[in-house]
Amino acid sequence: MAFVGTPLPSMRASLQLGNPLGALWSRGRAPPLLPRAARGARARTVVRAAAAPVTSDVPLYPLTSTLTSGLPAGQRHFLRVDDLTTEELRTVLSTAAALRSRIEADPDYTPLSKKTLALLFAKASARTRVSFETGAFMMGGHAVVLGPEVGVGTRESPKDVARVLSQFNNLIMARLFGHDQLLELAAAATVPVINGLTDYNHPCQLLADALTIVECRGSVDGAKVVYVGDGNNMVHSWLELAAVLPMDFVCVCPPGYEPLPEAVAATRAAGLSTVTISHDPMDAVVGADVIYTDVWASMGQKEEIEARERAFRGFTVDAAMMAATGKADTLFLHCLPAERGREVTDEVMESAASVVFQQAGNRMHAQNAIVLHCLGLLDTVSA
Repeated sequence: MAFVGTPLPSMRASLQLGNPLGALWSRGRAPPLLPRAARGARARTVVRAAAAPVTSDVPLYPLTSTLTSGLPAGQRHFLRVDDLTTEELRTVLSTAAALRSRIEADPDYTPLSKKTLALLFAKASARTRVSFETGAFMMGGHAVVLGPEVGVGTRESPKDVARVLSQFNNLIMARLFGHDQLLELAAAATVPVINGLTDYNHPCQLLADALTIVECRGSVDGAKVVYVGDGNNMVHSWLELAAVLPMDFVCVCPPGYEPLPEAVAATRAAGLSTVTISHDPMDAVVGADVIYTDVWASMGQKEEIEARERAFRGFTVDAAMMAATGKADTLFLHCLPAERGREVTDEVMESAASVVFQQAGNRMHAQNAIVLHCLGLLDTVSA
């Protein structure tokens, strides 16, 4: 996908004049993120003030991630949902369903035979590890699981890790903190890199979410999806999905917890979907086809939980909020893990509206399809 936004003139100039990252702009590629500590209080103000102008000389987050140089022909990375075109995304979702049936029915179908996947985890994981490792095995491949002992960005630079793993493995899945580390990893790798989650986005989760909605209501197209909670990496991922599939996306959050304004602007500029930022949950959910939530404090934010509990009072998805949609068939989704009693009640988690565990199971099926897509093997499903 081409670069979806234009950096401010001063930003481009400052990068090209005396900043080594300027070379990336000149090749049509966004530079990596600044480390969280380097962004400082000024950057955090920009992140949390949705109406504030972008004042930093360096973009907080890139608006593209299609880094394909150095990869074998027909192979590619998957770092954002909108790395896929609308047609490609629909193909991946339909193939995910077909792939599930093919694997169950045909024990001789092993498209990953003699292929290995490096699963790199800087962040704790349950669904991501189990789904990728199990999926690799079911497709005839082998997964090598690497934990925090690798020390990405501390013990060893992301680019060095990428070059080493590329010597042994056919694909790298990375679940990291900093999105800048992911971009450095992908730029140096000579095999496809899949984003298993960063502080900025979680595209694999969104593939499972979209697949679940398709299974339950036939299509994502035209759905009103209301995300209730923090404008975090899940919201950025939904914005990426809304840039390639038409929907009415609403993020309802307390003031000061909005998603990045640059991410909102990029999706609006794509022109496929409507995007609304609201602060009134009971009003925002009216007419919702899907209500989605996540924990109020993500990994690395747990020390903020008391302040966040005060800020998010009234944002718990409960039976009254589900009823406020005015629709009997509203779906409830959660990316998990859930902190029952905070962002969602136990009653809603266990209700007929909840498709949370179907959604969790779809992680493997959606990721199997994206693995084959990145390796250029998607056509083998129907062969």
